[in-house]
Amino acid sequence: MEKNHSHHHDLHTEEAHTHDKHAGHHTSDFKKKFIISLFLTLPLVVLSAAIQDIFNYQLVFPGTDFVQLLLASVLYFYCGLPFLKGAISEVRDHAIGMMSLISVAISVAYFYSVATVFGFHGMDFFWELGTLISIMLLGHWLEMRSIMGASKALSALAELIPKKAIKLVGEKQIEVSINEIQPGDELLVRANDKIPTDGIIRSGETHIDESMLTGESRPVKRVISDPVIGGSINGNGTITIQVTGVGDESYLQTVIDIVQNAQNAKSRTQNLADRAAKWLTYISLGAGFLTLVVWLALGRELSFAIMMMVGVMVIACPHALGLAIPLVSSNSISKVASNGVLIRNRTAFENSGKLTTVVFDKTGTLTVGNFTVVRVLSLVENYSKEDVLRRVTSLEQFSEHPIASAITNYGKMHEVEKHDVSHFESLTAKGVKGVIEGEENAVLSPKALADFNLSPKEQEETAARTVVYLVISGELVGQVELADEVRKESKQAVKALKDNHIKVFMATGDNALVAKQVSDELQLDGFFAELKPEEKLQILTDLQAKGEYVAMVGDGVNDAPALATANVGVAIGSGTEVANEAADIILIQNNPEDVSKVILWGKLTKRKMMQNLAWATLYNVIAIPVAAGVLYPFILPPVISAAIMSLSTIIVAINAQLLLKEIK
Repeated sequence: MEKNHSHHHDLHTEEAHTHDKHAGHHTSDFKKKFIISLFLTLPLVVLSAAIQDIFNYQLVFPGTDFVQLLLASVLYFYCGLPFLKGAISEVRDHAIGMMSLISVAISVAYFYSVATVFGFHGMDFFWELGTLISIMLLGHWLEMRSIMGASKALSALAELIPKKAIKLVGEKQIEVSINEIQPGDELLVRANDKIPTDGIIRSGETHIDESMLTGESRPVKRVISDPVIGGSINGNGTITIQVTGVGDESYLQTVIDIVQNAQNAKSRTQNLADRAAKWLTYISLGAGFLTLVVWLALGRELSFAIMMMVGVMVIACPHALGLAIPLVSSNSISKVASNGVLIRNRTAFENSGKLTTVVFDKTGTLTVGNFTVVRVLSLVENYSKEDVLRRVTSLEQFSEHPIASAITNYGKMHEVEKHDVSHFESLTAKGVKGVIEGEENAVLSPKALADFNLSPKEQEETAARTVVYLVISGELVGQVELADEVRKESKQAVKALKDNHIKVFMATGDNALVAKQVSDELQLDGFFAELKPEEKLQILTDLQAKGEYVAMVGDGVNDAPALATANVGVAIGSGTEVANEAADIILIQNNPEDVSKVILWGKLTKRKMMQNLAWATLYNVIAIPVAAGVLYPFILPPVISAAIMSLSTIIVAINAQLLLKEIK
């Protein structure tokens, strides 16, 4: 099974590589054809009768027409091939688009010009055809380069993994290929080397630079039993690691998959642009033929009418519109990924500027999430504090709950001996119970005590702590108090959101007093406490019913329903839990400040998209009538139309690149 994984990994990286090669092949193909097109067009321009009239010179020799025809034929059938092939695909897929538009324009220009060589009355378009194809190829080449740039971030991520690793077999160090590594292998990672796979440190300690993966700029200290991520850079300590994830299971591959899927997916904004581009194609074809008919009806010669028609079709090419969204999106998704933010749902990310309310989970999100025991109390004489701790630890060792883990860890640190437990049972959202030494022992939350008709002995200092109670055979005998500290970054996060006029609430399963203390400390707009997962869901749907656009920020399984229901679900969680299926956006760092950053980046991304859409649409609204000749006697020759069309596309591409400067 494991072998299969490493094989899988190989294929995956190869697949990404092939995808890039494919795009690269297209880019170089457009570049090569553009250069050839340029060389073929120059003699066509020099030999053109129209150009000779303008510059007042004469260059005519027997067979001038046929030399022009030959050059133009190579231009049309070789340099124009990408457009003709594209048009055939579009027609076959019933998706008439830009390639069809360009093909109709260059085909009309070419075949009309061929007819003039063989005696048809009129002026040829050979030099216009050459310049038209050259400019179109230039535009496409620049466009492909922009698209390649956006997917380069993925290749850069894939390149992070070294090709070789040093495997420890007994005392021996063996250099192996990365594809031969299996989970469980021990690897040696020397100082300043890249870490080859995900793993756990078995010996040594070091600082690791994870900035390329998580956006965390400072090297992070890692010691024995800490996890490490494949692709991060080891600092100055030599460590050995035990491999946990290779290939498809590795953290880096998860990141690459998420980024790739998001780049390939379409958002609502892009669907809108695609629809607009499709309609614009039909309008352009219609407007082109209409221009031809109207000029002929007005008594102009066929060559003039065809020139105007070609101009309309070329200038109206919805290239800028087709690129407006994908370029911004690809740039944005890959850039935020290198800042430790993974976008799984583009629509949610692009709409994050609409957010009016953010609901944070408390534990592990606004707070550190590391509960620690601060006090153990015995409430009856015949049980000592040690007895209380032993029994509580014995029961909690079987539970998955964060509070249980904190108590179990505390017990380990203090080397508490455990009792044998039988008939263990987890009481959902209430606590745990089991039989110790023939008596029923239960560890209960304050709320669950009421079900046993017991009431806690309240003490002032437990108000903002999490308390669990030990009940033996129906008698309350002791309590364990835990506390969880608020993260340093939470204050800044809340302030940044409020400065953006976004309301901030907290939803927690913890008790109301703890929640109130955290809420007051962070100056939240409100809090909801002692919630079950489905009640978190209810809070979100209530807020949405009031017309709020809500983001939910959570870190765990219990937040999944709420994350899925929120308008924008944000999972905070480091490590390999990154693939939290319910979330739209994943923050790799456990840093609530990233929430306000993501909202800002989402806003910037959407703004850039709308700027591009507005530009591309406005350009066409103005350009089509001008090319059709509404400003006659001012007319746009097709070559100028092509230049304007390409310029429009380049403006959109540059604007998309500017976004990279704004995302910090």
